[in-house]
Amino acid sequence: MRRLLVLLVSLATLTGLAPAAVAAPSCTSTLDCSVAEINEMSMAERLDFVRDMQSGPAAALGATDRWRNIEGVITFFRDRGLGAPGTWVSYVDAGIVEGIQRGIAIALGWSAETGGNPGSAKWASYLTRLSGGELTSRSAHDRAWSEAEQASTEYGNALAEANGVPATAVEWRFYQFSEMYRWALRNRPFALDLLAVYGPLIHPGLATARVPFYDWFTDVSESAPSHRSCEMAYGFAELNPITGVFGMAGLFLAYTKELFEEYQSQA
Repeated sequence: MRRLLVLLVSLATLTGLAPAAVAAPSCTSTLDCSVAEINEMSMAERLDFVRDMQSGPAAALGATDRWRNIEGVITFFRDRGLGAPGTWVSYVDAGIVEGIQRGIAIALGWSAETGGNPGSAKWASYLTRLSGGELTSRSAHDRAWSEAEQASTEYGNALAEANGVPATAVEWRFYQFSEMYRWALRNRPFALDLLAVYGPLIHPGLATARVPFYDWFTDVSESAPSHRSCEMAYGFAELNPITGVFGMAGLFLAYTKELFEEYQSQA
């Protein structure tokens, strides 16, 4: 009995001294999360993921603040209780986050995996051009950024539909606002011309303040404008007050009055 006790104590001691098994690195640190894994994340977890990517691996590419506007959108979803796993919002957002993640990994040379997400290669191209100093003009930068997000967003929407959760009427109207936002990023000169012509009819002072206002609305490095824009756009989507509008230019002008007033309140 005494020998058995000694043996058990010795085994316990050896077990305690043995090195603990090293946990496998999470997909968020290796940048290879599948869209299914991201779909299972809460919005709070995705917000942390996007922030960690910017302060971590994306910093080597000069992209420490290139998705702050995405932070604002995810924060809105979190605060409103939207985007539970398996919902339309979750799938669309997962498509965007996955594309960003894989784009960073490809640009860094960590991986060549796109996950089947068309946005992955576009984000990688954007980041490669950004780090190479090719996107110094606001128009060139915003166009490249919006084209990458467009591809990721469309992929997420298709994924939601393939999983049997198409957008509700409210969600689809909200989606059209996001389409307008990306349109604005791609069409800066034309949109500024529209504001010069129609600004006086929309709001006093808009025409003369159109450039700083437009810079505020389309700034990907700030979270506040996108967060407030989401609050406004989702409220409109629930009420459906905007009718008889044709095309993205028309939708942009329809939202401009409220957006400009929000810009003035923040200035």
